[in-house]
Amino acid sequence: MLERPITRHGAVSALLPLVVEDLVFEAGGRRLIDGIDLTLEAGRRSVILGPNGSGKSLFLRLIHGLIPPTSGRIAWNGRPPGREVRLSQAMVFQQPVLLRRSVAANIDYALAAHGFDKAARRARTEQMLIEAGLEHLARQPARRLSGGEQQRLALARALAVEPDVLLLDEPTSSLDPHATLRIEMLIARAAQEGVRIVLVTHDIGQARRFADEVVFLHRGRIAEHAPAEVFFDEPGSEAARSFLAGELVL
Repeated sequence: MLERPITRHGAVSALLPLVVEDLVFEAGGRRLIDGIDLTLEAGRRSVILGPNGSGKSLFLRLIHGLIPPTSGRIAWNGRPPGREVRLSQAMVFQQPVLLRRSVAANIDYALAAHGFDKAARRARTEQMLIEAGLEHLARQPARRLSGGEQQRLALARALAVEPDVLLLDEPTSSLDPHATLRIEMLIARAAQEGVRIVLVTHDIGQARRFADEVVFLHRGRIAEHAPAEVFFDEPGSEAARSFLAGELVL
């Protein structure tokens, strides 16, 4: 039997704060993440914002433990991002990664991997399909869904395991406005239920809708970390001011 996650969502978080100290990642002779220091507390929705190539997606993969840093420290309430911590998190990528199974079987597989018994898996799968508006497609091959449906399935599968923290890497960047709205509704509901949201985006409108706080990355560094209302009304860095004005940020 696999270990169960540290907590279930809605409970007091056992994963936070996240503390990142002097985080560095180098590849191909280049320093892509350059000495990041950051603390994320419980009870907020964090948006990691910045231009393309600023290191947003890479940073998310580092804190989730998908790749090791070159140097520095990542600690989820004192724990490194190992297997136990990852079991209490879920991550949704820009391009959905779906199994060659039915829509329902994709969710059931994730639940089984997290140690849910058969009865709980059946009930939870049905619940999440309804919440995602995919119940009528339960027996369809997952990879034959539309782009928006596939991303809703990926999100429903992530939320099915009741993560303490949900990491989202540009989840709507390739979707039309209607599909984007449906994804954002699912994320907003999860946040209301107590899931800690960390959302990577370059979409300023989406950041305004979601953020309690903004971490603005530029050239692999944090140029600004501020409450959303402060960041959008009075950005303190030149790079952030240029980005919000729609200018090219190099």
